[in-house]
Amino acid sequence: MDYELSEVQAEIRDLAYQTAIREFKPVRERCDAEEEFPWDAVRRAAKSDIAGAYLPEAYGGLGGGIVELVLVAEQFARVCSGIGLAFGASGLGTLPILLLGSAEQRERWLPDLASSKKLAAFSITEAGAGSDATAMRCLAKRDGDHYVLDGSKCFVSNGSVAEIYVVFATTNPSRGARGVSVFIVEKGTPGFGFGKKERKMGIRANPTYELVFQNCRIPKANLLYKEGYGLFTAQTTFDFSRPGVAAQALGIAQGALDETLAYIRQRKQFGRPVTSFQAISHMMADCAVQIEMSRALLYATAKAMDKAMRPVYEKALADRAIVYDVMNKMDVKRWTKESAMCKLSCSDVAMKVTTDCVQMCGGIGYMRDFPLEKFMRDAKITQIYEGTNQIQRNEIAMMMIKELAS
Repeated sequence: MDYELSEVQAEIRDLAYQTAIREFKPVRERCDAEEEFPWDAVRRAAKSDIAGAYLPEAYGGLGGGIVELVLVAEQFARVCSGIGLAFGASGLGTLPILLLGSAEQRERWLPDLASSKKLAAFSITEAGAGSDATAMRCLAKRDGDHYVLDGSKCFVSNGSVAEIYVVFATTNPSRGARGVSVFIVEKGTPGFGFGKKERKMGIRANPTYELVFQNCRIPKANLLYKEGYGLFTAQTTFDFSRPGVAAQALGIAQGALDETLAYIRQRKQFGRPVTSFQAISHMMADCAVQIEMSRALLYATAKAMDKAMRPVYEKALADRAIVYDVMNKMDVKRWTKESAMCKLSCSDVAMKVTTDCVQMCGGIGYMRDFPLEKFMRDAKITQIYEGTNQIQRNEIAMMMIKELAS
């Protein structure tokens, strides 16, 4: 399918896949089995400069947008979503700074993130606050020119390998949802440490940790946007980040189908290639159709978002303004419904396709020394993080109701 990518976008897509094949594929099985973060492979991949392709050139990016973010995420996950998540999770931690950071905050942190010299992490979830982020108990108290942070966060991707953490905490518990604020916390800040490392079903090459804050003093300058705007920050970020999760899921599905087709075209039963059996050929066709339908939705959404946001970024950078404020002044629509649709569609397809691919390959598909079972395990998380698919359905329906009422 021709999605009318520019020459540069096509080059970014191809380079991302070639980089993943060269750097991720040789170590993906070992890193998954041993739950090891492949620093060498990640650093070599970072040298391609494509991980920050979606960021403005002013901060060391390639000046692209969500299309470029999607292309890189898809191709990385097509080979190994666990290793590729190093860059995906960093993107999730970078977007709040891009969208709601001041000019000074953008200049301070984005260049190192654009080059992947440093990785970022996004930490909103707590043991008692998952889909209901308003239930968070991590507390930030103002103390002169600082905030004092106490509490913990869980299920943080890039947990121990990030250098820059976007942390959500309540600054006014009595205000509930409107009492949540966001802070940028750097690794090495006194009072900030790590708790439990999670043992996971999939994406095992990426370390998922608990973050622990005990009397952690954060400069007031590290407050992102304004007090009480934490959930606005999360919602705005997810509007732009969920296509990245969708792309990860899409890459997992495509990678699983790639591996399956390479195997079953050579596999024979009853003296015939298994691809000649109608049951198998129908499953092949269904997988291909589901992947392409989801890709069409994802790419169309990413292109529309970039078209709307390009003048916003230009004005925000020229005026040294906050991107979120410029979006509101220019009355740019929210992309909640479309981004949720992408995440829902692609992740459900990833789970269905990887399951069918294991089935098509039979017993070998279930074995740990064949990559399919890893693709299947990795697919599941895309239906859960950045909002479960049940939450995505809530978001879609809510926006539909708002549109009907307007």
